[in-house]
Amino acid sequence: MVSTACNPQAGAGSTPSTALQGRTIVTVKELAVAPIPWQVAKVIFERKHYLHSQPGGTLFNFGVFSGGLKGAVCFARGATKAYRLVEGASTRDCATLARLWLSDELPRNRESRVIGVVLQALRRHSSLKFLISYADPAQGHLGTIYQATGWLCTGLSEAMPLYDLGDGIPRHSQSLSHAFGTHSVAHFQASGVTVRKVPQAAKHRYVYFLVGSWRPRLRVPVLPYPKKEACVETC
Repeated sequence: MVSTACNPQAGAGSTPSTALQGRTIVTVKELAVAPIPWQVAKVIFERKHYLHSQPGGTLFNFGVFSGGLKGAVCFARGATKAYRLVEGASTRDCATLARLWLSDELPRNRESRVIGVVLQALRRHSSLKFLISYADPAQGHLGTIYQATGWLCTGLSEAMPLYDLGDGIPRHSQSLSHAFGTHSVAHFQASGVTVRKVPQAAKHRYVYFLVGSWRPRLRVPVLPYPKKEACVETC
């Protein structure tokens, strides 16, 4: 098995030399977690994840194994200006947990187990300083797995639309830029492609520091975790 890049400085591609290449990161109870090729993760997310796509700017893909491949986790560059949440950070200091899919066949608490293992791997084998992730209230998500693994809640993100190029697949603007070199609606329309904007609600935003000394650099307040009772009217 060959890994995707586990160090942002390793560059793009499916077979860079990394500390994790070809290795199982860890086995916790009946679960094993290891890097997987970009192409394999892409198939999983297109078939199983509710967004049915692999995000643009992918950095790392991890597979979850239990008698076969039963899940995948993807980290990507994410929102262009997300690094500004932390003072003195650059785009190379952070990544976004962009996709997570785990089979219902896996045991209870599988999400928090897998996330915990992946966080440990990134802390040891990458140069990243912090991570960002989002929980989508429109999908009934409050970020329970992030709360269980010690992420910081920093409120709601800016509501950004997704884009449908006529194939029914909603894509983030950065995914379009990564694939086509632009996310300009005018550009696609001039090329004969009908683009439909898909409105999105604001998402709960979470931050996790892989390097503890960077925690004081956070430029936004840390808020109480959202709970289901508090989201009855807005979710």
